[in-house]
Amino acid sequence: MLQIEGVSKTYGDRVAVSDVSFEVGAGRITGFVGGNGAGKTTTMRIILGVLEADSGRVTLAGEQLTAADRRIFGYMPEERGLYPKMRVAEQIVYLGRLHGMSQRAAQASTTRLLERLELAARAGDPVESLSLGNQQRAQIAAALVHEPEVLILDEPFSGLDPMGVETVLGVLRDAAAGGAPVLFSSHQLDVVERLCDDLVIISDGTVRANGSRDELRTRHGHDRYELVVNGDVGWIREFPGVTIVEVEGGHALFEAAEPSVAQGVLRRAIEAGDVTRFAPQHPSLAQIFTEVIE
Repeated sequence: MLQIEGVSKTYGDRVAVSDVSFEVGAGRITGFVGGNGAGKTTTMRIILGVLEADSGRVTLAGEQLTAADRRIFGYMPEERGLYPKMRVAEQIVYLGRLHGMSQRAAQASTTRLLERLELAARAGDPVESLSLGNQQRAQIAAALVHEPEVLILDEPFSGLDPMGVETVLGVLRDAAAGGAPVLFSSHQLDVVERLCDDLVIISDGTVRANGSRDELRTRHGHDRYELVVNGDVGWIREFPGVTIVEVEGGHALFEAAEPSVAQGVLRRAIEAGDVTRFAPQHPSLAQIFTEVIE
């Protein structure tokens, strides 16, 4: 388990991050979301030892991280950093060798990753000849070539088309299934919501919410329900304890002051006619994000 405990960093009078604490479980994928300048990249760079925190610490399995420990990390920065004129496979093998792999092991890992990322046909091409999406796939291969035990990715889905996103999702799930803690940042909240086991929301350098996806949905659910009937459901507008979100024909989306109110709505709907659907509604990550940063 990767743990970030009370990490703070300032630049003069500007606070980049303040008392940031969260954990990334082994074999779990954690999404790190926030607006531009929220503190995501600063936190990631502190985890990697690129920046030194003013206070707090980063531990792995309860032990303070050293430079040697960070050799088992895989990192993909937001900015593309591959050598543009170097061939794709040649470059990834080279980076594997820098991590201490043998030539044979680095080549085998590179071949496997390029096939998995659907880049095998471009293995002999210079990086600069690739599309932006394929350059992104190559960067992900570079982060994974040495089979890291911890994976940190800054905006890994940037520039990818929908098929590319699905391919990369599969690769990240494979890494987590192997037991690696996986932390990645992204502005694509729909992708984060589909992929992540856990979420950390940061704003103005401060963690505003963190926990499992289901915990956050429950915590910020506001007791919202959907009701669908064969008929008109306009009567719900006058039902005590109900706040209407949307009503149209036989469909209603509403919030209930307490569970007993929702049960009362259901009883009334059953008495009035056939009920097609009645279920609690979980908020989307975008809704949770908007709520906690306001």
